[in-house]
Amino acid sequence: MSSLYEEISAPPAAGVPVRRVTLNVNGQDRTVDVEPRLLLAHLLRQGLKLTGTHTGCDTSNCGACTVLFDGRPIKSCTMFAVQADGHEVQTVEGLATQSSLHPLQEGFKEEHGLQCGFCTPGMMMAAKALLESNPNPTEDEIRWAISGNLCRCTGYQNIVKAILWAAEKMRGSSN
Repeated sequence: MSSLYEEISAPPAAGVPVRRVTLNVNGQDRTVDVEPRLLLAHLLRQGLKLTGTHTGCDTSNCGACTVLFDGRPIKSCTMFAVQADGHEVQTVEGLATQSSLHPLQEGFKEEHGLQCGFCTPGMMMAAKALLESNPNPTEDEIRWAISGNLCRCTGYQNIVKAILWAAEKMRGSSN
């Protein structure tokens, strides 16, 4: 168990309540003390040092903070960390194994699905949720699944191609 405040050197103000939460992050149970007002995105980034979860807007417009919450994509800037108590959260850091990239990560590399990379983790997590429920999506289905995630660099075409590439690989087809 660790204290979020020890990790980010910002103890709560006097009289501010702290709540102990336990959540499973990328397959590992984590217990931390948090202020009830702390956003899940900030717990992941500052508290747990999982900096792949980006915060771009803090208003749920950009989708850079998308993670999987019990398998469903959510924007972590709109959820309090205390709401994740007892739940599973997967971040982009949980995609790869020690020996290989996830097919989505490979697809983004092979199909040039990123430029600056800021939106990429959120795009990958939204795409992962799609591919788990629909292993053979159409381009339109992919565009709908990532419609809550903004990219200001690519124009989306290569992102869609990357997700199609990953879907094919995940289905076991040869590339």
